[in-house]
Amino acid sequence: MLYKMGHHVVSAENGKIALDRLKKEQFDLVLMDVQMPVMDGLSASLAIRDKTSDTLDPDIPVIAMTAHVIEGFQEKCLQSGMNDYIAKPVRPDALQSIVKKWYGYAKRQPLMAS
Repeated sequence: MLYKMGHHVVSAENGKIALDRLKKEQFDLVLMDVQMPVMDGLSASLAIRDKTSDTLDPDIPVIAMTAHVIEGFQEKCLQSGMNDYIAKPVRPDALQSIVKKWYGYAKRQPLMAS
């Protein structure tokens, strides 16, 4: 869906790989799956926001992507440092809206999806 919207996308199989990439490369936005092997999205977001980490941009917008729609889970995502939340299954119009909200139209760096 992101490619069809004209974005350059870099993917990471888990939160640790995403965190390692964010220490070496600049991105405009992270779409973070909450449930991943090795390091989940909540832990990865906390690590991204940690000012003592080597992340190049600890203030990068991080958007949670999750099938958890139970009450209070969105707040848990925000407490881990995520900026926003999109529910799965992801609809193209909802994805486009959230990307525009946080990414705008400037295509300076690739997006990261993990």
